Amino acid sequence: MAAASVPLCVDLDGTLTHTDLLIESFLVLIKKNPVYLFHCVAWLLRGKGYLKAQIAARVAIDVSVLPYNARFVDFLKHEQSSGRDLYLCTAGDQRFADQIASHFGFFTGVMASNESRNLSGTNKAGALSERFGVQGFDYCGNARADIPVWKQARRAIVVGNKHMQAVAQKVNKTTVFFESEHSFIRLALKEMRVYQWVKNLLIFVPLLASHRFTNVDTLIAGGISFLSFCFCASSVYLLNDMLDLDADRRHSRKRNRPFASGELSLVSGIVLMFALLAGSASLALMLPQSFRLVLACYMVTTLAYSFRLKRVMLVDVFVLAGLYTTRIVAGGAAVGVVLSDWLIMFSVMIFLSLAMVKRYTELDKMQRDGKASAAGRGYLTDDMSIVRSFGTAAGYVAVLVLALYMNSKDVAVLYQNPHRLWILFCLLLYWISRMWMVAFRGEMNDDPIVFAIKNRSSLFVIVLCVLTVIAAI
Repeated sequence: MAAASVPLCVDLDGTLTHTDLLIESFLVLIKKNPVYLFHCVAWLLRGKGYLKAQIAARVAIDVSVLPYNARFVDFLKHEQSSGRDLYLCTAGDQRFADQIASHFGFFTGVMASNESRNLSGTNKAGALSERFGVQGFDYCGNARADIPVWKQARRAIVVGNKHMQAVAQKVNKTTVFFESEHSFIRLALKEMRVYQWVKNLLIFVPLLASHRFTNVDTLIAGGISFLSFCFCASSVYLLNDMLDLDADRRHSRKRNRPFASGELSLVSGIVLMFALLAGSASLALMLPQSFRLVLACYMVTTLAYSFRLKRVMLVDVFVLAGLYTTRIVAGGAAVGVVLSDWLIMFSVMIFLSLAMVKRYTELDKMQRDGKASAAGRGYLTDDMSIVRSFGTAAGYVAVLVLALYMNSKDVAVLYQNPHRLWILFCLLLYWISRMWMVAFRGEMNDDPIVFAIKNRSSLFVIVLCVLTVIAAI
């Protein structure tokens, strides 16, 4: 039988696309309303096909921005141009399958799941054999669920890793292989945003402020709390990116993130997220209960931020400032240091300023790209001037709090050379002014904390600040 006369049946999830539409649509649904999580359990009891249909009826996915397998799409276009009929055969819901088929325009027909049938595994194999006959079609797939289909196909076309190719060859001797293999560890570390862990160094601020940074026990406790916070924060980064897939795919830089690009599967992301949470909780059990309460509050607040608060104007920056300050509170709880009102006031104001820097930077980029508003945020580009005013004011208030603290009685008790702290005042005044100048010039990345650590001039000033505090003790 000539190849051109044999229909080519194409799987969707993991084959034509680098994503899983069931998981992706589920994430869109719970982002819309987390209560739907309980509905999904009830729907699943009526069958997987019913679950998919109910989710698809309630969410919308822009199929034009999905991460398609470009090399494989070129292959399909070549096959179609040679006169071959292509069929999209997927376990995904019929609604999504029809939208994707319409997007490409080269599929002759579509076979997909509906409320009464989940077109996967043996169900798909039976449906294709009934329509085209045993070995009357070629099939492109990527997973173990496709083994029954490859058994019935004339030729197996495997999109995946070499292990899956070997599996397919056991059931079908005629196999074509499209390698799609990525380094899981590299991609996982990238999604975990390990570079963002520098923010959690704020946990050590109470050690420096209380002059207990030479105590081995407190350093160990601080180190454990640091790792616990890092794992917790990374789990939230994973969740955030899985919930923001559509927005990230429209972003010039974020579209290259492993989840958005499809290089890292959503299943792997969910497993990794829970593993990180388990690791964070295990480490937290080694610390005082007060630390665990702060960590729990951080987690709840971060989830609220991810699902809703980050889209509420001004509330988002106040929450960000609070989350940064929470790291300092957690550091104090981990080592048994009671934080002063001065430190809390200073922290809230300096981090509010930096949160405003973050929003200002995003709006500045939007304006440079000719956009009127920030996607998924409550701001317009016209808000830039007022955001800048709020942010600079908060920064200078933080400097003022420091100046008032240096003239308080507390300083004389804690420091032998309190006059040296005036150097800290000057350094901080310069640093916050420079951060805003850099942001105004459009030279800052999205996160000012990471920028502060990576930028040489900024890092040099921060080191001088730490040395100044030590010299004043």
